[in-house]
Amino acid sequence: MMSARCPAIVVAGTGSGVGKTSVTIALVASLAKRGLNVQTFKTGPDFLDPTYLSLASGRPCYNLDGWMTGEAYVHALFSRTTAGADVAIIEGAMGLFDGADPASSEGSTAEIARRLSVPVLLVIDAGGQARSAAATVKGFTEFEEGMNVAGVIANRCGSDRHAAWLAESLRGASLPPLFGSIPQGAFPALRSRHLGLTTAEPGTLTAGLLENFAEAFEKRVSVDAVMTAAAGAVSKGLRGAVPVRAEHPSLDVPSSGDRSNERTRTRIGVARDEAFHFYYPDNLGALEAAGGELVDFSPLRDERLPEGLDGLYIGGGYPEEYAALLSANRPMKDAVRRFAEERRPVYAECGGLMYLSEGVETRDGARHALVGLLPSWTRMRNLKKRLGYVEVALSADTLLGPCGATLRGHEFHYSELIDDPAGRSGWETVYRLTHRRSDGAVPEGYARGRTLASYVHVHFASRPGVAENFISLCAGGHGLPCGGRCGK
Repeated sequence: MMSARCPAIVVAGTGSGVGKTSVTIALVASLAKRGLNVQTFKTGPDFLDPTYLSLASGRPCYNLDGWMTGEAYVHALFSRTTAGADVAIIEGAMGLFDGADPASSEGSTAEIARRLSVPVLLVIDAGGQARSAAATVKGFTEFEEGMNVAGVIANRCGSDRHAAWLAESLRGASLPPLFGSIPQGAFPALRSRHLGLTTAEPGTLTAGLLENFAEAFEKRVSVDAVMTAAAGAVSKGLRGAVPVRAEHPSLDVPSSGDRSNERTRTRIGVARDEAFHFYYPDNLGALEAAGGELVDFSPLRDERLPEGLDGLYIGGGYPEEYAALLSANRPMKDAVRRFAEERRPVYAECGGLMYLSEGVETRDGARHALVGLLPSWTRMRNLKKRLGYVEVALSADTLLGPCGATLRGHEFHYSELIDDPAGRSGWETVYRLTHRRSDGAVPEGYARGRTLASYVHVHFASRPGVAENFISLCAGGHGLPCGGRCGK
């Protein structure tokens, strides 16, 4: 058994939309205001909320996802990243028990809380409820064994009298206590976009705005009660931890600040700006641990790629929101296309795939030409094209691993390819995707030369050696990034 490095608590909700993100931001801001080093986490495959939590805490926010990465990795990541922190705050996803499987808590916030032995702060939408709120809390506390709901926050509370009724109903039913109530409109509004909240960028959460969050929280919630509950994680420790040093060496190395072997590092250009910013921080850390030097560039503003690059990583984001600007930056489009045509490794996910395509058709019908590598246009839909976990079986040698390897990740996108690129201009599919809650596998993952593009956000920790394979190929190592199909 491992001991928790610091107090910890999970902020979970009864469902999406109850206000747990605002509550979590406010709690983190309040604790940081006290001078505490707060390490934040988000359960599930979310890229958006972590940007807010990172700004609120001043530290990177990491995703904890048992389905994508496995229990051992979750334990190791939590243990390593909480080193030096005073408290850990874990924001849940959807409802407490929602995850990858409707019949179990696999991939859910509940699974993370139970595996790490971290107590839960349950956020409920109290609007239009009194004693019925107690029934809701009772259900969540007793639904599964092993859950430790330490306290409740009633969001969108109508009045002090309403809060008193809620507190009394919880006491009368011998349920976890009400730690506080938040009136409707107490928190500053957060902007939203079709994928959920807009990504927090510098200036989105100003010092003044964070102060407003903290003040609203401290007026109506007992921060001391939350910290007392969080302290229970220290004594309970982490249950069932499994050593992962051999499988995940990236968790045992210094952070990216270590440049002692700078001359031998492989330079990877990472697209990072307003249009491209969906990356798991531990994916990037794994690339650094494997010998990569990550060099940021902006497809929006830069006219050329950084010097001396050995590979490119173009993640997801909102290229459709900046399509006109991306299209207008012809020098960068040309540079990326030449880089790929020179058979240097290029890995693109979701928004990155869109950028490598012929262009994007936005919801207003306008077309904006992009890099033009992948022989298809993409178009935006009003409804989600795909949302959920996915398992990836490699049907050929790729940048991420050999033929036959299996990885895990997720899809979340509103765009789609208008035409199937497979079989056109030398492109082939190298993935067989199995979506959760669906039957059969479908082809995806488009490769040509040393370019790989897909809608799937792969978590590198889902299979040992992913980052090492990519870095090796970028460095001119052995392996076939495209071809070498299974059975041949």
